[in-house]
Amino acid sequence: MNRQTNLLIIGAGPFGLAMAAYAQSLNIECLILGKPMDFWKSNMPEGLLLRSACDWHLDPLDVHTIENYLQSQSLTPAQVEPLSRDFYLNYTKWFQEQKQIEVLPSLVQRLDHSSDTDNLFTATLDDGESITASNVLLALGFRYFKNIPAEIAKIVPSGRFSHTCDLVDFERLRGKRCLIIGGRQSAYEWAALLCENGATAIHVSHRHETPAFERSDWSWVNPMVDAMVENPGWFRNLPPKEKEEVSKRFWAEGRLKLEPWLWSRIDNDTVKIWPKSKVVGCDALPTGELEVSLNTGKTLIVDHIILATGYRVSMEKVPLLADGSILAKLKTNNGYPVLDEHFQCSIPGLFITSMPATQDFGPFFAFTVSVVASTKIIGSFIKNSVSACSS
Repeated sequence: MNRQTNLLIIGAGPFGLAMAAYAQSLNIECLILGKPMDFWKSNMPEGLLLRSACDWHLDPLDVHTIENYLQSQSLTPAQVEPLSRDFYLNYTKWFQEQKQIEVLPSLVQRLDHSSDTDNLFTATLDDGESITASNVLLALGFRYFKNIPAEIAKIVPSGRFSHTCDLVDFERLRGKRCLIIGGRQSAYEWAALLCENGATAIHVSHRHETPAFERSDWSWVNPMVDAMVENPGWFRNLPPKEKEEVSKRFWAEGRLKLEPWLWSRIDNDTVKIWPKSKVVGCDALPTGELEVSLNTGKTLIVDHIILATGYRVSMEKVPLLADGSILAKLKTNNGYPVLDEHFQCSIPGLFITSMPATQDFGPFFAFTVSVVASTKIIGSFIKNSVSACSS
């Protein structure tokens, strides 16, 4: 069976759901594929707290916002902030219901593009069916881009480490000793969650000084991102020095600060912090323990290692692209897709948002603060293209 649509949305996370809602409002025929909010459900742990507040919602029409969801639940922002993972999932479920978004629970095995005559895309699904589309939005999120540093993979025995996105059930580490490599928000939040779930010793090793436990100020980000709807080329057209300054200011809030509500959760004898250190050796002992050597001369005995090493975009890691005909035509730079001012890549009709868009649109697009802006930019361009073709 082969379906046809104007817009195929691959990915049902925040960016995909927002685009589906906006496409409906613009009367753009669309289909959205995936498991709604699956990465959030499967790769983020219960108890996780978000750094964003209630103003980072999904609705380009400003109707089904988090604030309006709170009103429907007789709640106030003060009662729910910092937002929990479960609260956010409940909001996105409500958003999907209010917008009447039907997500097809199929996964794309491969994506192909034919430019010979019709310039169409064909998505082959895991159930054997296929969908032909004039336009495709890849709303992939982080799933394929977890960063496993090569130097760590060489040192640590296979099977003895986990990336944070693969470690969301802490029960198996109850009574165990853990080493977390990394020193940003995820590292310290996993440390807190491990501590609260019964790990007996938690070491945190990172190469830099310990970030300050201070509340991040995102107030300047919202108007900057919102303004990109009218001027989507703003970031890319900045002089290199100004672009660097904007990025540094953003990452200073996100990477040089840790949320203050974390400190009380790790300020105990269970959690040991080793700043300005790096792992230089790791041996499996006959007892099954791991003996880890730091460049400071410190030796740690642990049972498991957690990599809070973030994510790094490389489009060749996306299976549905690698298995189809897209990669050979996709222009990239440093692993990122090269995008125009409408999030369209080198293949006309193929749009890419979320983290892969950060190189051309700025670091904001790895966060949900950019959901509404990217949705409006892409949706308006597709709507105008459809209108032009039909006139």
